[in-house]
Amino acid sequence: MHDPVTEIDPVIDPRWDAFVENHPFGWLSHLSGWKRALETSFNHLRGHYIALIRGGAIDAALPIYEVKSRITGRRLVSIPFATLSDPLVGTCEDGAALFQAALDLAKELGADAVEVRTLLSGDLIRDERFGMTPFFKHHRIELDAPLEGISRRFHRSCVRQRIARAKASGIEVAEGETEKDLQDFYGLYLGSRKKLGLPPQPYHFLEALWKTFPRERISLLMARKDREPIGGLMLFRFKSRVSAEFAVYNDGFLNVSPLHGLFWEAIQRAHREGYKTFDFGRTAPTNQTLMDFKNRWGTTVVDIPHFYFPKSLCEKKSAKNGSLTHAIVREVCKAAPRPLFVGLGNILYRHRS
Repeated sequence: MHDPVTEIDPVIDPRWDAFVENHPFGWLSHLSGWKRALETSFNHLRGHYIALIRGGAIDAALPIYEVKSRITGRRLVSIPFATLSDPLVGTCEDGAALFQAALDLAKELGADAVEVRTLLSGDLIRDERFGMTPFFKHHRIELDAPLEGISRRFHRSCVRQRIARAKASGIEVAEGETEKDLQDFYGLYLGSRKKLGLPPQPYHFLEALWKTFPRERISLLMARKDREPIGGLMLFRFKSRVSAEFAVYNDGFLNVSPLHGLFWEAIQRAHREGYKTFDFGRTAPTNQTLMDFKNRWGTTVVDIPHFYFPKSLCEKKSAKNGSLTHAIVREVCKAAPRPLFVGLGNILYRHRS
């Protein structure tokens, strides 16, 4: 007899957030607040939380979202706009049951693709109908040594000297506390994304996250020089992990190394507060500049496996990042005036996940 698989609503089910808190793979994006923020911000996303219930308790689960787009079609994705979004499973059998439920849901909704993003749970997924690609990389440092020992692992000239430069330059680093701080952060974010030729996530999504989660979960660390914002980190905190999810800066102040000062301050705070791991977030290996930046902090680098149904999507996803369409979007983003650039991000993110 198979264990019952059912769909629950984490926003109203009091068992959900406690289950996420206690599961070894649980992360901030699994919490009910993420669902509220996503569905408040994007009308093309709808969350389905598939769960195995045993003895009245949630024993395993797969949060997965229906993504509807006239351009990219209808698909299921676990979990949109989240760096870490493992299926919350403990055995291969539980993973198999939840993946089957996801395929059944895809058929019911008329979705032609399923994508499941993992970091820690990849070994528990053995469904041969899914292909796997480890395109993205994940960087982290363990905070299990004194700060002096951690900093000795940093590259001498590319990190330690830049931290010293940031300190000597008179940069002020402080927590962002108001919506004005969030707006300042977003202004820097737009500049960083435009320089890279990447469309920006809409402000209303970051605002929804900011308003949904308390500051001990999502916070801003801002760098200012002469009161002008010149850099910022958006930090996620959950259980033993701190993750720098967004890092932004004013290109005109690179000579005073605001990002190095911010990251070092964030690492010191995480260490002082008793966290075990500091994440540098997800990186595409094609972004060599960002890969080099993160590697120089003495990080451990691992793959982020993504599982796709049908398997043929693996090759398409790998090729997509180097496609002509992506190249055109990058050039348009770089050239567009800021209002058009913001509007382009709002449009494109209606079709992204």
